Amino acid sequence: MPDTGFLRQPQVLSFVPISKSTLWRRVQARTFPEPVKLSERVTVWRAEDIRRWIEQQGVAS
Repeated sequence: MPDTGFLRQPQVLSFVPISKSTLWRRVQARTFPEPVKLSERVTVWRAEDIRRWIEQQGVAS
C-alpha cells in the first residue's frame, strides 16, 4: 500500500478483506474512513486513512 495518495474501491478491497456492501455499510456507520469525491463519478480514499484504520484494527483485537 502506498504511504500517501488516493486509493480507488478495488484497491481498498484488496487490502481490507470485506465485501463492497460491507465497505459501504461501515462508511455509512462511520466505522470506516470516509471517502473523498474527486468528481461526480470518482470516489477515492486517502491511503493514510486506510493505513491508520488497519493499524487500529490490530490494536482493537
